[in-house]
Amino acid sequence: MHPVKENYAGVIVRITGVRYSSSSTAMAEPTAPLVDPLLERYLSELRIEGGLATNTIESYRRDLFRLQRYLRQHQLSMGDSVPPRTIRSFLASLKQEVLAASSITRLVSAMRGWYRFLVRENLLETSPLRDMTAVRRSVRFPKTLTHQEVTALLELPVRDHAEDQRDRVMLELLYAAGLRVSELVGLTLSQIDVNLGCVRVVGKGAKERIVPIGQTAGKMLVEYLEHGRPTLLKQRSSRVLFISRRGRGLTRQGFWKLLLHRARRAGISKPISPHMLRHSFATHLLEGGADLRVVQSMLGHADIATTQIYTHVESSRLKQIHRRYFPRQSGQRRTRVENSKKRPSFRNRDIAKPDDSAQTR
Repeated sequence: MHPVKENYAGVIVRITGVRYSSSSTAMAEPTAPLVDPLLERYLSELRIEGGLATNTIESYRRDLFRLQRYLRQHQLSMGDSVPPRTIRSFLASLKQEVLAASSITRLVSAMRGWYRFLVRENLLETSPLRDMTAVRRSVRFPKTLTHQEVTALLELPVRDHAEDQRDRVMLELLYAAGLRVSELVGLTLSQIDVNLGCVRVVGKGAKERIVPIGQTAGKMLVEYLEHGRPTLLKQRSSRVLFISRRGRGLTRQGFWKLLLHRARRAGISKPISPHMLRHSFATHLLEGGADLRVVQSMLGHADIATTQIYTHVESSRLKQIHRRYFPRQSGQRRTRVENSKKRPSFRNRDIAKPDDSAQTR
């Protein structure tokens, strides 16, 4: 173990081998993040040893840059022993930025990992977040599309151009395989096997999974590969499956725009996102009786607890149906009893009462 150093620049030279002059630590504008070799080393460790996805790494980078800007405003650096009250004031300032609860939770996770890293490297004695209790996130159920909405979205009238054919295949495949949008736009030709009817997906942390795509998506893919894609390529070459007219792969933002456009055409007025089709894929499978472990495998979830959220969605729908139709629900049973009292009774209308003489015989 190395002794704790007070000179942060000297520590960086020892850890990374990179010279870190005093001029490079000068205060810059708050909007310009300071490139920190030790921070880059930490992020590289998360990518290589932790196996985190590139998008997750970039999210952590933005979160830690946000912390860095705040510390610089208080004459502190990322490697300093920060008072816990400064961390608390930083978290309080996030409320003014109207960040989502999930974003704040991820930011706290990024900070905890960063300070654990500094303690592990003997650059700090304790983490400023050591005594802070984690905020429990409220459970937020996934938003889904109904079967009718999915059908309307996937069965729009066909338009006679290559982009429409590409867009229809992308939506069909997104729903048929329950893909993330990053997985969809990143597909290459080698990941598709139309003969077997499956796709090899590279998910978070570079983990691979094989997912069936169904006959409809398979036929549409064959047509796209034979007609739509060559038209878009214009004799150019590309490994990417879904491309634009410029011969480049589509971006997540580009797919989001085309999804919104097609949703309007389908008459879907509620907010929609690519991930809603993934949620719908899982929910509709479970509604049809699919095994939870099978759905977990197709979604690429490392923990089955992540998949179980869809069982809660199904349970909530069952409760709604139960409340609506079960006869002994509060209010419904009372109304039915009151209505029955208003109806005329025919129980003893045609039954003659025995006279007293008959009873004495």
